[in-house]
Amino acid sequence: MEIVSEAIIFAVKAHDGMRRKKSDAPYILHPMEAAVIVGTMSDDQELIAAAALHDVVEDTDITIEEIEEKFGKRIKELVASETEDKRADLPPAETWRIRKEESLEDLKNTDDIGVLMVWIGDKLANMRSIYREWKVEGDAMWQKFNQKNVSEQAWYYRSIAKLTERLSDTSAWIEYNALTELVFGKGE
Repeated sequence: MEIVSEAIIFAVKAHDGMRRKKSDAPYILHPMEAAVIVGTMSDDQELIAAAALHDVVEDTDITIEEIEEKFGKRIKELVASETEDKRADLPPAETWRIRKEESLEDLKNTDDIGVLMVWIGDKLANMRSIYREWKVEGDAMWQKFNQKNVSEQAWYYRSIAKLTERLSDTSAWIEYNALTELVFGKGE
């Protein structure tokens, strides 16, 4: 079986029964959307597989070691680049800023274009969802999030756009940047 097919089956099983935050949509739709987005930027099967798997360590009982054992070192590294230390012993709202700062620092320090692609796949899928909700609810929708402060959310999503500018010639990055500007304004 091809690695992308294996990753999709693995992700479907890992996320079985899970729902998206503040939604009744099956969770698996998000990593599948991220994988499709990555597939618009590259035909590298490991990148697409990593996008399909990007949330399994962060949001399920699957470990990063299991990812490496099943899918190899490269996919493990790509998934790890997207995995936050959630600090399960603390409320998510209290750790939001530090988790985002740590993730952005890792993104800033990577030379791996594949890491950028997996990030944009994930974050574009998020921004599409955010934009749809924002069009209906406006800024009130942020009250559903762990980080309710719109300026903090703007800082995070704008930072990702800046740190992934190497992808600015891809339709995925262009769409991501456009949605970020629609939701948060042009910024600095």
